[in-house]
Amino acid sequence: MTASKRGRPRSFDREAALETATLAFWEHGYEATSVADLTRAMGIAPPSLYAAFGNKETLFAEVVDAYARTYGDFVRRALKEEPTARRAVARVLREAAYEYTAPGRPTGCLMLMAATNCTTASAEVEASLRTRRAATIAAIERRVRDDIATGELPPDTSAAALARCAGAVMQGMSQQARDGATEEDLRGVAETAMGAWPV
Repeated sequence: MTASKRGRPRSFDREAALETATLAFWEHGYEATSVADLTRAMGIAPPSLYAAFGNKETLFAEVVDAYARTYGDFVRRALKEEPTARRAVARVLREAAYEYTAPGRPTGCLMLMAATNCTTASAEVEASLRTRRAATIAAIERRVRDDIATGELPPDTSAAALARCAGAVMQGMSQQARDGATEEDLRGVAETAMGAWPV
């Protein structure tokens, strides 16, 4: 074997490798998923991973972006497409019941589960997901404030509290999915949660 061939990384499907990494981080979390775990799952050597994605942290950042565009995009779509905050959140929770329990992939939500209780070495990763979660709650709060302004919701409605309640329900549904709750179970949670909304 020549020197040039010896140093050449094995070719691989980058998108397929990214999907494999997504599932690994989703299932096991950021800290528990090692570079060795990732390269083994992808079927590549560490140099190929570093060449394609950089280090583990930059790979995880790309995974989170990809997850947000695919598995997690139902939240953005509902908030954009539904005419009221109530209908948007009802749709988010209903679709979360499916997304968090869909067969053939890890349960729960990667954004909620992948970087909790991290050590200080992973503080930036944990902070980045916290920022994304806060942005989702802020987006819900904006929709609620719009509905208060138009009279769709009572003027004394606390937009911040209602948005945080929706976020808390999503987080709880994700954890319950991890604990074995079914789609039907979580649909019941969603319907009950919506009963708390003002009319």
